[in-house]
Order: sequence, then C-alpha cells, then structure tokens
Amino acid sequence: MASLLSWLAGRRTEEVRCTVDIEQTFDSLHAHAIPEGVTLRPGDRVVVHGVPAGIAYGEAMSLTCRATVYRAGWLARAWTEASAILELTELYHCGFEPKEAS
Repeated sequence: MASLLSWLAGRRTEEVRCTVDIEQTFDSLHAHAIPEGVTLRPGDRVVVHGVPAGIAYGEAMSLTCRATVYRAGWLARAWTEASAILELTELYHCGFEPKEAS
C-alpha cells in the first residue's frame, strides 16, 4: 500500500551531482543547472544546494554542486502534462478577429 501511495503522490527524492553555469556579462545573462545521471520528467522539482545567489557583472562561473530531485507522482505528472497542453493552446489564439469585435 505504501508503494502505491508513493507512486501516486510522489514522495521519492534522489541526491545527484549538478553542473551549474552562471554568467552575467554584456553578451549573456543566464544561469543553467544540469543534474547529472538523472532524467527529469514532467512535475519533477530540482533544488540546487551550495550555489551563490548572484555574481558580479562581467563574471562567468561554472561549478559542480549537489542537488536534490523530488520525483513527481503519477497524479502530479498527469496534472503537469495536462496543464501544459492547455496552456499551449492559449498560444493558438493569435488575434485574427476583426477590430470591431474587441
């Protein structure tokens, strides 16, 4: 029963290594966190530990740290996939209505 509840609700966690790339320069402003050795699925959450909150302008940094992956259960995964599809359909409405209808 406990494994069924875990499968539905998703209470599993995994500790993994994570490569973090942060840059704040004239050319780029980004922060990428890539968990290693794990495949992320819809609804999963990743918490990265030990990463600086920010860097000074003109700096770029790449480091390896620890991350916790919180696995989504079946219900959360299904909800995430369904809501993503519904939100995607909002992009289809491009405004081809006549101006009088607005």
